[in-house]
Amino acid sequence: MAAAVEEAAEALSVLLGPAAGTEARTGAAEAALALSGTAEGRRLLTERPRLLRALLELAAGPGPARRCLLNVSAEPAARGTLLPALPALVPLVPAGPVCGLLANLSREPGGARAVLRALGSRWDALLRALVQPRPPPELGPLLCNLSQVPEGRSRLLDRSRCAVQRLLPFTQYRGSTELRRGVVGALRNCCFQHEHHEWLLSEAVDILPFLLLPLAGPEELPEHDMERLPPDLQYLPQDKQREEEPDIRRMLLEAIMLLTATGPGRRRVRDMGTYVVLRELHGWEQHPGVRAACERLLQVLIGDEPPPGMENLLEVNIPEDVEQQLQRLDLEEEEQQWWEPEPDPEGPSR
Repeated sequence: MAAAVEEAAEALSVLLGPAAGTEARTGAAEAALALSGTAEGRRLLTERPRLLRALLELAAGPGPARRCLLNVSAEPAARGTLLPALPALVPLVPAGPVCGLLANLSREPGGARAVLRALGSRWDALLRALVQPRPPPELGPLLCNLSQVPEGRSRLLDRSRCAVQRLLPFTQYRGSTELRRGVVGALRNCCFQHEHHEWLLSEAVDILPFLLLPLAGPEELPEHDMERLPPDLQYLPQDKQREEEPDIRRMLLEAIMLLTATGPGRRRVRDMGTYVVLRELHGWEQHPGVRAACERLLQVLIGDEPPPGMENLLEVNIPEDVEQQLQRLDLEEEEQQWWEPEPDPEGPSR
């Protein structure tokens, strides 16, 4: 059996080679793509670097090779062959399958840094793709994964490129859950940089309404509450729907929570009527994890200010015993969420 598999893999390698001709290579790439649709097939391809190198050569043009490599890149073992090939892959950005492949390669911080270094000036191609009529959905996970490291957040927060401003409209983007989820994750990650909070909350970016709008519903509010809200959140239509994905709602809440890390940020978030939106969300929310995140944020907004020396919540040193208790509570919350069904008609994000 093993000999037959080796023989078939060798035949596929020959057919993928340049001597086989265009038609034969395309057919072989189609066969490899079908093979990559199963975990066993991906492992078979991963264990044969020669096959991957042949597919990488074919990936220079459109066709099944790119989609095959995207599937194979989900296997951690394949990254040892694919990461050195970044110089050949980066010029293909922002093609959707290539963005997805790079997203898989950048799931870990080390891979994210390698992809960022390889991207170089092609970073601007990613940003330009955001203004296409239909940006590739895979761009969202890629930007989210790159923003997990400070170098990636620095690029998104580069004020000369207006990158964050290009991301903001996608918090309400209905064309792709995958793209919307990734962009919200990237914005959440950017909010870890508290030194940029004042700019993010200023009129130059005005990030808060874009984070609040997906959390707002169609409820009729008293006039005094309505006046506290930014104009974009006032008098919403009766058919206004909240973000349907619980994990995206949670990330939006986490982003706002991060913006409350400093005293000026907390005042700005309070002054823009955030409490009103979260109060209505809390009454509507059914998902236990998202509801808990909403309650934590509400507590920050209505609670007393921290004592002197602890105004920046991102710089506070948490005692080890308290940190362990928080980790235990987070684990219990995750276990609770595990048993909460979350149907997703679109299936996995990638």
